[in-house]
Amino acid sequence: HRQIFFYHHNLVNPYEDIILEDGAIIRTFAEGLNDEELVWHRDKNDREIAVLSGHGWQLQMDNQLPKEMKAGQLYHINKEEYHRLIKGEGTLKLKIWEK
Repeated sequence: HRQIFFYHHNLVNPYEDIILEDGAIIRTFAEGLNDEELVWHRDKNDREIAVLSGHGWQLQMDNQLPKEMKAGQLYHINKEEYHRLIKGEGTLKLKIWEK
């Protein structure tokens, strides 16, 4: 049973995506990326995000203080809501479900 459906990486985004057959995305932010690459942005769709691995990375929503992202915890981001990641230690790996 093969899980990998599509692999995506380009120079515009500071991450690599693996899109699974069920449409979920495995997104990896490399340890070596520059903090400046993690910009405030909005997504086109609602998202549920689970942290698979990574330590000390934070999620900051618009008009809120950053919160540490923890493995096994789910995070919800509403479409068109400004947010950003703040770099922690090591590589950050997320599983993302778009609604």
